[in-house]
Amino acid sequence: MIEANAQGRLRGHVPVAVVDIGSNSVRLVVYEGNGRALTVLFNEKVLSGLGNGLAKTNRLNDEAVESALAALRRFRILAEQSGVEAVHPIATAAAREAENGPDFIARAEEAIGQPIRILSGEDEAHFAAEGVAAGFYKPDGIAGDLGGGSLELIDVADGRFDGGVTMPLGGLRLRDMSGNSLAKARAIADEHLSASPFANRGVGRAFYAVGGTWRNLAKLHMEQANYPLHVMHGYEMPAEGLTDFLAAVAKSDPDKLPGITAVSKSRRALLAYGAVTLQSVIRYVKPARIVVSALGLREGYLHSLLSEEEKAKDALIESAREMAMLRSRSPAHADELVDWSSRTFAALGIDETPEEARLRQAACLLADIGWRAHPDYRGKQALSIIAHAAFPAVDHAGRAYLGLTNYYRHEGSTNQALLPEIERLVDARLLERARTLAGLFRVSYLLTAAMPGVLGRLGWDRDASGLALLVPRELGGLVGERPEGRLQAFAKIVGRPMRYELR
Repeated sequence: MIEANAQGRLRGHVPVAVVDIGSNSVRLVVYEGNGRALTVLFNEKVLSGLGNGLAKTNRLNDEAVESALAALRRFRILAEQSGVEAVHPIATAAAREAENGPDFIARAEEAIGQPIRILSGEDEAHFAAEGVAAGFYKPDGIAGDLGGGSLELIDVADGRFDGGVTMPLGGLRLRDMSGNSLAKARAIADEHLSASPFANRGVGRAFYAVGGTWRNLAKLHMEQANYPLHVMHGYEMPAEGLTDFLAAVAKSDPDKLPGITAVSKSRRALLAYGAVTLQSVIRYVKPARIVVSALGLREGYLHSLLSEEEKAKDALIESAREMAMLRSRSPAHADELVDWSSRTFAALGIDETPEEARLRQAACLLADIGWRAHPDYRGKQALSIIAHAAFPAVDHAGRAYLGLTNYYRHEGSTNQALLPEIERLVDARLLERARTLAGLFRVSYLLTAAMPGVLGRLGWDRDASGLALLVPRELGGLVGERPEGRLQAFAKIVGRPMRYELR
């Protein structure tokens, strides 16, 4: 239930929760509601280590079981406190394979107060693929979900999932099977991946890396590369450039690796096994690049419950629209900006790819989210909020474009020497479009005061002397010294003479 005076939440969204009982961790994630763009309300994990020693004993460790049950009892209360109406508990490899798994599940169901769905390996692969579909725009590649007990691989392309398989290569399982020998672990990973139906299937494609161990590997890589955007989702690493990095992780004391402070101590022990498995993936699946997915099994499970109509929506646009509803002065004005910018780009003869057009739409929806900040800091704050937001379905270049467009809109300068460091993620073409759109925003907001009803009445006319911004005569009083200055600044950006004309 949303409090009557709570304005930071979207109305009409009913909280939903997933409880993920994995081989390494037990986690509760509460989402604001189930939809195309998920927002986390609460997230907590306990590293119970249910899969510790499973490969040797075929049993769940008693201490790990008690830790997991205590976490589930706590999660049940937290879900109720959060107003959750639907809890979806799922269990993966450890609970599925252990000799005492059924007894644990019975006790776990009592603790969480819900039936628990025990996922098969094929289920895990499918929901990992659903998670990638939820998190990326038209993904094409191999999704690989690395947990504590298993690795699932599945092909994701054209909205379809194909050929899901599961292998006993999760970090805890691999460590136990190899007797803590990385050489043996590598041999085991090589044996499974070389014989899998995914051998050579990743050539020229992406490998979507799902799971905490791989995310932490990427976090370490990001730290060592001094990367300017600390967002894991969509972080890309060229496969051919990872050889030395993965070799160093596999053979070094994790606590002595450069940048290791970015990785929590509880996650460091399995980094080497994750590195070994990723080496085998690169060697045999042969992807062109590794792309990190922050969305996985849990988000995929919820995505699978959506209607086909809901799945077909663009997750980036839905997320941007929600942020406009929560932060802008007028969401209706943001929608008008989409149409106005489309007409302006057409008048200027600016060609756009479909990807550039959807990014422009998102930028328009986000154009006014920084209005409450102090004027001196609106640009920087809006850039930080947008670049680091939990947006799905956008790569890092797209994030940078969205943030920089808003930054330019407030700062009023596109001087290359003054650009934030994030600009190096954007190519020259996209950077120019960010400058152009920001210049249009600066003209538009002086004419509308961020309120709807004006932009739809404006137009453009082209003649021998340049472009005329057409304003209805009854709105002629809006044209003055400041709007004229903004229009000439915009004209300079696009390299076209411009003027106001009343009609």
